[in-house]
Amino acid sequence: MNAMRLPGWLYLLPALFLVLMPGLVAAAPDITFPGGSIDISSTQGEKPLSTPLRMVLMLTVLSLVPSLLIVLTAFTRIIVVLAMLRHALGMPETPPNPVLISLALFLTIFTMLPVWEQVDSQALTPYMNGQISDKELFEKGSGPVRNFMLAQTREKDLALMIELSGAEAPAQITEIKLLQLIPAFMISELRKAFEIGFIIFLPFVVIDIIVASVLMSLGMIMVPPLAFSLPLKILLFVLIDGWGLLSAALIRSFVPA
Repeated sequence: MNAMRLPGWLYLLPALFLVLMPGLVAAAPDITFPGGSIDISSTQGEKPLSTPLRMVLMLTVLSLVPSLLIVLTAFTRIIVVLAMLRHALGMPETPPNPVLISLALFLTIFTMLPVWEQVDSQALTPYMNGQISDKELFEKGSGPVRNFMLAQTREKDLALMIELSGAEAPAQITEIKLLQLIPAFMISELRKAFEIGFIIFLPFVVIDIIVASVLMSLGMIMVPPLAFSLPLKILLFVLIDGWGLLSAALIRSFVPA
C-alpha cells in the first residue's frame, strides 16, 4: 500500500512564510488568546520579538534544516564523493544509503565545527544572554557561514550567478547576496566533488583494464571481468585504509574561512 503523499505546494509554505514575515509583522495587530498573547505590532526600537513569535520562527527554520544542510555546508561535496566511490568499486548499493549519509553527516560536522563555533560565540550566545537584537542575530550569525561559502566558491561561478540574476556586479564582496552566493557555492562544490571522484576512479579503472586484458589473453572471454576485478578492488581499498584516507582528504579539501 502506497503511503499518502502531500501536495507539492505544501512544501513551499515554510519558505513563503519566511518571505512574507516582514510584511506581516509590520501590518498585523497584536494577537491575544487564552493563556498568552503575541505582540507583533511594535517594530520600533530594539524591542525583541515576543516568545510565541520566536517559537513560530524557530519551528519554521527547523523545517528547513535538511535543505539548509545541503546548500550551506560541506555535505554536498562529501556525499557526492562517497556515492562516486561506490560506483568506482563496482558496488552501487554497498555501503547502503543510510550508512553513507550518516558518515557524510559526521564528516560535515567535523568540517563545519569551526564555523559553528564562531556562530555560537558571535551570535547565539550573545542573543541568548539578551546582548543583541533579533536583527543582529541574523547578521552576525550568517557572517561565518558566508565566509565559509565564499572561501569554497570560484570567482567564475560567482560571476556567472550574478550575471544570470541580472544584477550589477557588487563593489565589495560583502555586498554579494545569498541568492547569488548559494547556487555559485553549490556549483563549485559539485565541480570539486567530480574532480575528487575522477582521481578516485583512475586506479580502479586500471584494475578493470588489467583484469580484462589478462582474461582475454588466457582465452577466458566468457568470464565477466567483474568477477575477478571486484575482489581485487575491495582488497586494494582495504589494504590502503581507503575509508580513512578518503575521509581525511575530504575534510582537508575545504579551504579554511
